[in-house]
Amino acid sequence: MRLSSVKLTNLLKPLVEDLGYEFVGLEQRRDPGNPVLAVYIDNPDGIAVEDCERVSREAAALLDVEDPIPGQYSLEISSPGLDRPLFTLEQFEQFTGEQARISLYAPIEGRRKFKGIILGVDDDRIKLDVDGMEVLLDTGNVAKARLVPDYDNLFSKREESR
Repeated sequence: MRLSSVKLTNLLKPLVEDLGYEFVGLEQRRDPGNPVLAVYIDNPDGIAVEDCERVSREAAALLDVEDPIPGQYSLEISSPGLDRPLFTLEQFEQFTGEQARISLYAPIEGRRKFKGIILGVDDDRIKLDVDGMEVLLDTGNVAKARLVPDYDNLFSKREESR
């Protein structure tokens, strides 16, 4: 199913935004025997099942007409969730101060996985504080990046509101 993520983004992002949602990004992955195109959407008021259904109908229709993906695949539309995936430099900038887990295509000094606080961006690189050391990661080398939810903080806020 591998098609350029850039081509799929260029096709789907305008549709998602025209429907009134933020296009967070997309992932292509293989579930056992079935390729999956996962599209993440968001909205300041949150995402409900009905939002996902609405975008799914429209995206499926567009993908049927444009036919950019050869063969069979599953389309998933969802909110980014608490462990929000990060796709763009703007998203890393937006979540400066948050903790992220980042996997690289090619290792840096023998390391492919990093977990640390996002310090911001510098040109095309992500600045990350990993155990008190600043690490610069080239965005072109990022295979996957997600926020790490602070469950302790989330649960303590929940208890305080009761």
